[in-house]
Amino acid sequence: MRRRPLVGALVAAAAAGGAMLARRHVPAHVQARWDRTNHAGRAVTLLEGPVYAVAAAAGAAAAGAPCAAGIVASLGGGAFGALDDLAGDASSKGLKGHLGALTRGEVTTGAIKIVGLAATGLAASVLTDRDTDRRLLTTLIGGAAIAGSANLANLFDLRPGRTLKVVSLGAVPLLLPLGGHGAATAAAALGAAAGTLPSDLRGESMLGDTGANAAGAMVGLALVERTGLRGRLVLLALTAGLTVLSEKVSFSKVIEGNPVLRQIDSWGRP
Repeated sequence: MRRRPLVGALVAAAAAGGAMLARRHVPAHVQARWDRTNHAGRAVTLLEGPVYAVAAAAGAAAAGAPCAAGIVASLGGGAFGALDDLAGDASSKGLKGHLGALTRGEVTTGAIKIVGLAATGLAASVLTDRDTDRRLLTTLIGGAAIAGSANLANLFDLRPGRTLKVVSLGAVPLLLPLGGHGAATAAAALGAAAGTLPSDLRGESMLGDTGANAAGAMVGLALVERTGLRGRLVLLALTAGLTVLSEKVSFSKVIEGNPVLRQIDSWGRP
């Protein structure tokens, strides 16, 4: 039982690392759809996102039962993130922008993603709680917390390696005890992060919405698997509060203005 998280982490890391090396063999016309320009004006690929989502799902499956919730969280979060990556309209940004567009009768891909992440989070929470005696309210709060985590992780994907570091810092404490609730999911998230981090730090690739949403959903799910109503409420309040705060405060400016956070944020970059 205690070996399952380790197996999941190794499978996720190997799958992600191998896929990142093999991405250069992807047909040029497919690569072109995922090519973007990062904050420094450098060409990067968002193919890291699908790699992360699939690798994390593979890690969850390799860790053994119960794994359905992890597969749903990673692939579901990744799928709705991919919709925004490939068909998103930059005219509306952030939660406020997408909700504002809805009030004007405009349905953006971001709005669809918000609904999709909510559905993904709920499905993962239902799968987590299906064999327990937890009440419906606890499951609903869990679904909202997973969706909130998926969205929050995306808000950090503004500098090389930043989201993967945040995800890793959130996942590591959840590995212990090794055979405890949420450990396998956290291990899969951490393994996929390890496999994609080198390319991300070099500024060659980005998670994009696809990978960031998948990564955040996995860490959120690991926390939901471990907690009851009180813990899920805390997670939901934290993710919702930071999401609202991001509409007014730049996380990048906060990080760059703090010596400790700035040092952690820059670690590993060329």
